[in-house]
Amino acid sequence: MIRIGLIQFPGSNCERETALAIKRAKMEPVEFLWNEPLHKLETLDGYVLIGGFSYEDRSRAGIIAALDPVLNDIKKQSLKGKPVLGICNGAQILVESGMIPGYGEIALTENKRIQEGKILGTGFYNSWVNMRLADNYQHNAFTRFLDSKTIIHLPVAHAEGRFIMPESILQYLQENGLCLFRYCDEQGQIIDHFPINPNGSLHNIAAISNEAGNVMAMMPHPERTENGDAIFHSMREYISEGSKPNTNYSTRPVPEISIQAYQPQRGSKEYLIQLNITDNEALTVQKTLEKMGFPVKVRRFDHWEIISESASQLERVQSSGVLFCERKEQIYKPASYTEQNNSFSCLVRTKEDLIGQQAKQTLDAQHDTDTGLKIRHGVVWQFHSDTLPVSQFVKDILSTNILGNRYAHEYFNYDFPLSGRDTR
Repeated sequence: MIRIGLIQFPGSNCERETALAIKRAKMEPVEFLWNEPLHKLETLDGYVLIGGFSYEDRSRAGIIAALDPVLNDIKKQSLKGKPVLGICNGAQILVESGMIPGYGEIALTENKRIQEGKILGTGFYNSWVNMRLADNYQHNAFTRFLDSKTIIHLPVAHAEGRFIMPESILQYLQENGLCLFRYCDEQGQIIDHFPINPNGSLHNIAAISNEAGNVMAMMPHPERTENGDAIFHSMREYISEGSKPNTNYSTRPVPEISIQAYQPQRGSKEYLIQLNITDNEALTVQKTLEKMGFPVKVRRFDHWEIISESASQLERVQSSGVLFCERKEQIYKPASYTEQNNSFSCLVRTKEDLIGQQAKQTLDAQHDTDTGLKIRHGVVWQFHSDTLPVSQFVKDILSTNILGNRYAHEYFNYDFPLSGRDTR
């Protein structure tokens, strides 16, 4: 019987429904944990990177799992032609690992649910949607029992499922039929607004495949409903016919990360927010980098930059509960800062900054007026090493994408003491 590996990381949680879908397609599901002997992968005929929240989505959804050595071996197996399906969190892992074209430029970023210019939400969204194959689609390992007229009704459940990319990458994917599935209405019409497009994904993209057609990253959950069974039956037929070697991995050059000098806007006030307890997100990033050979200690701070009309307004903003929760977080005080000679701090911001926009929208709603505030949000990551100059490997750390995506984020050298500096 055909054996399909269900690839699981700490936090993966969709093994049961994925196993049932595999069984409905007359294949045998085989659970494979990230820390098992890698040679077991060779005994499997295909792979599903299941959904869930691997490593609690720390740093960014999918990135920690994508840097695990098991992904290198799965990529080797895919080069033999074996099919690899990434569902939801599994799709995020595939995109971050470079197994989908456009590595470093395609991003799965925070959801954007907007109607009439108002942000309805930016985080986790759980609902049922419709999708279908694109008009120009690649006939591949997952599409054998479908056509562009077949509408699949299935659930979505994610916080970072919005595909974004440069226009040149989108054009390449479209021309080659790699924008495989698109969100649509019940009649199959592609309409780019919420809730038909549940996350603001560019071009209503729900799934992307690789050039060889044996790897697919899909955000909706076909395993949670029999409506999605055709995808798994297609995998079975593809494997039964005999996998062909995959010689079509993208070789596009990876763009270099640009680090800008950070200058707060004149008249702005900065707030650095730290957790009162152990920051597990920073600790996970640190341990991942240590496994990769980077001898660093990592600290993380939420960063807010606010331009306000008055000091009293800033006091109201600070006490509003919008910037931080006083029960579990606090403003990082300059007095608690200890200068470290061998450190590097990097401010990472999403280019759209939906969190900053939503914070302003919330504050405006609290006061029932346009507050006139300008708000930017980001995360400051600090790296310190006791053994090697951090400057020697900071670019190598950033090139892992562990802090951000080149296309979705911008990076700043945060080269002054970590404090709530007031520039007014």
